[in-house]
Amino acid sequence: MKGPLNGIKVLEFAQIAAGPFAGSLFADLGADVVKVERPDGGDGMRTWPPAIQGADGPVESGNFASVNRNKRSITIDVKNPEEMKRFHALVAEADLFIENYRPGVPKRLGLGYEDLRKHNPRLVYCSISGYGQTGPYAGKGAFDVTVQAISGVMSVTGEESGPPVKCGVPIGDFGAGLYGAFTSLAAVMKARETGEGAYIDCSMLGSLLGMAALQTSEFFGTGKAPKRLGSEHPRNAPYQGFNAKDRPFTVAAGNDKLWRDFCTVVGQPDLANDPRFTTQADRARNQRELAAIVQPIFLTKNAEEWIAALDAEGIPCAIVLDYREILSNEQIAHMGLVRDMTLSNGATTKTVGFPINVSGFTFDIERAPPQLGAHNDEVFAEWTRNAKNS
Repeated sequence: MKGPLNGIKVLEFAQIAAGPFAGSLFADLGADVVKVERPDGGDGMRTWPPAIQGADGPVESGNFASVNRNKRSITIDVKNPEEMKRFHALVAEADLFIENYRPGVPKRLGLGYEDLRKHNPRLVYCSISGYGQTGPYAGKGAFDVTVQAISGVMSVTGEESGPPVKCGVPIGDFGAGLYGAFTSLAAVMKARETGEGAYIDCSMLGSLLGMAALQTSEFFGTGKAPKRLGSEHPRNAPYQGFNAKDRPFTVAAGNDKLWRDFCTVVGQPDLANDPRFTTQADRARNQRELAAIVQPIFLTKNAEEWIAALDAEGIPCAIVLDYREILSNEQIAHMGLVRDMTLSNGATTKTVGFPINVSGFTFDIERAPPQLGAHNDEVFAEWTRNAKNS
């Protein structure tokens, strides 16, 4: 596999979402990512729906496949000294070790940072957890929804008069995976320069707070906690969702010029000079009154008609699409994001490819999501042979 990260070796002792997603970012860019699993079932996500039946093997999980393509899988019985000895030979060759178990579990299994760095002082070790490895919440159980709740994300998601709502995408898991991968790569670069590895303590809680820079800065600047606003914006308007005659859409007239053009599109040019809406701050402060004026107008036409009129004036806008619609959208087709993926059981499904273009590199799915332990002999032979030849 060739790519910008070709030559980097990763051991991924992780399951479900955050850790495997971090590993998948390395794998998609060409790193050799070896998934380390328990012999008795492996990653729990292997049993998640959708179940995809193939002619050449057992049923496979579409969820598992989405974050485990381009990897290999080995199994390790941590209670078997001989298997652990073989595993340490892999550790000696690795650049990065990723795990996302509850704090303390890897250490009890003999897979903690201090255990592994004895075999490789340049090893970068990334732990992804809910609340971090230390502190009063370190041992507290965590899933995406609970960390979305405690981090403040749910307090600003949903309608103002309604209950807190979690984001439909597991941003706690995937945000931590992104932070973990980015920081791990930085540490690997440093380790290659100095020969000294690093320990990375990546928490879902910290990652979500890091992503909430606008909300935390609002609190620091005002002393007031941001509130749920539905699709509205605390500092801009019209910048929200509206209902057209047939379906909802969004519009973001985010500056004074766009605002004036917006007034023309909705047939209300005099609205631009209304003292309630003269400046951006005025519009944000009085956005409920503004919405009450324009919402009945939007109900007179279908969403596509409004999108065409708004696009003609360069005003950012979009119909609210579901995943069936966006995955068949012409822009997605142009970007080549939806790819065919053949599973190891012979079934063919589709997946979203690596979403960022890098010059000189063409993303491809070089390896099917691995069956449990499928590469035991291959990985041990290959990595240890390379060690002897180096």
